[in-house]
Amino acid sequence: MPPGPLTFDMVKMAAETRLAESDDLDWKEHLPKPPYDGRWNELAKDVAAMANTRGGLLIFGVTDEDTKPVGIDPAQANVAQYAQWLRNHVQPYLADVYFAILTSPDATTSFLVIDIPASPMAPHHVYGTAAKDKDQQAAVVPYRDRDHTAWMAEYQIERAYRDRFTRADDAQHAIDQLYTHTRDDVLAEQEEPSAWFIAVTRPQRPLPHTTPPLTREAASMLCGNARAISERLTRDRYTISPLHTLESVLSTPRPGLRRWVFSTLSPRMGREIHSELHHDGSTVLAANLTWRAWPRQPAGVRTDGLPVDTDITAAACRDALAQARELARHLGQDSSCHVQAAITTFESQPLIPIVTHGGGDFRDIADRARHPRRIQTVTTQVNPADDDEQLRAGAQELLTDLSNQFGINSHL
Repeated sequence: MPPGPLTFDMVKMAAETRLAESDDLDWKEHLPKPPYDGRWNELAKDVAAMANTRGGLLIFGVTDEDTKPVGIDPAQANVAQYAQWLRNHVQPYLADVYFAILTSPDATTSFLVIDIPASPMAPHHVYGTAAKDKDQQAAVVPYRDRDHTAWMAEYQIERAYRDRFTRADDAQHAIDQLYTHTRDDVLAEQEEPSAWFIAVTRPQRPLPHTTPPLTREAASMLCGNARAISERLTRDRYTISPLHTLESVLSTPRPGLRRWVFSTLSPRMGREIHSELHHDGSTVLAANLTWRAWPRQPAGVRTDGLPVDTDITAAACRDALAQARELARHLGQDSSCHVQAAITTFESQPLIPIVTHGGGDFRDIADRARHPRRIQTVTTQVNPADDDEQLRAGAQELLTDLSNQFGINSHL
């Protein structure tokens, strides 16, 4: 099947054709049950085992002996409780586990599907109470060995930790490189000193090599979709968002190194915006926050600093996450994207936050705000399964972490 959401018909077909269990597929006839008599939480063990291996699916409502699709009672599937079990019994916490109840068109049969990605934080330990001593907590590290669960030996755990640290270093190096390259590119193009918002995102797990390159038409469509989503998430009707500014180049992105580039840097067309959609699922969004940021009546305004438009900053946070989510969905990513953002400049000048009052009628320097010369990098995550409200919450997290460094609070 091509990348895309799992459907009821896919599960039913797999069961009826007797698809065998493997390290990334486990059929379960009955819904998860709570632990009793000091036993392990079986759901936590099964989920951790797949996360520690290469990810996979737990599917409830199919017999494991003959793969008969018997279904489950969806009213008895307590997804919130299952998620809480994972939170309580698996360490480190697994953030990307996805629960879905799939029901037939005639509503007679349902399956519970738990989609577990291979975790970059493996190894994950499962904690439980030892049966012989209920006051003694114990931890084990499960993994999938073909069609069953086994326990890691000490040398396997050591290797798993070594792999985790290597993955983390490689991932941080890759996103730092992307950020630095973007920063150097856009700041080298500026005609006068200005402050820039820069956000880069990168999937936590690489896409398969068989994933086809992003087409020009798809890149244009995704950029337009992200703009519409971002604008839907705000009540601010006065601010033209960075992605909206790209409308003049939306249908004609430039090819780059395994990416498509939307840019108003050269020739300059209004606010300077630079956006990239990479074939590997990475994204870039950079926006000039200084352009026309000073109030119309600058009496008493400090001129030895760079103004930072807080409204554009808020819009850029929304745009960056919407763009990353739309690309992730299009490419069929099954892992979260790491997001790294900052406000930066080549000049060592104070950064002065400009806020809007009176429903968009008045602009002024934020009262009693700090004027820092440097803004620290902030991070969050965006998941292709996130709904609009989760996307909005992630954008608000970015905006809060940036605006708090000015000593102010900003809202989307």
